[in-house]
Amino acid sequence: MRPVVTAGNRVFRIHWVPGTDRLHAVCHCAAEREFEDPVELWEWLLGHPVGHTS
Repeated sequence: MRPVVTAGNRVFRIHWVPGTDRLHAVCHCAAEREFEDPVELWEWLLGHPVGHTS
């Protein structure tokens, strides 16, 4: 199962990295990044485009 959050025309994907405590985030702009802290993950996703270089 893949959690998907939509906000208007934007789709964010968050995947758990099996065997780790890490989360893999994919922004609607196709930028990707891994996080250990879910709060940092959401700040990064919702802070688009800051830090979103593909």
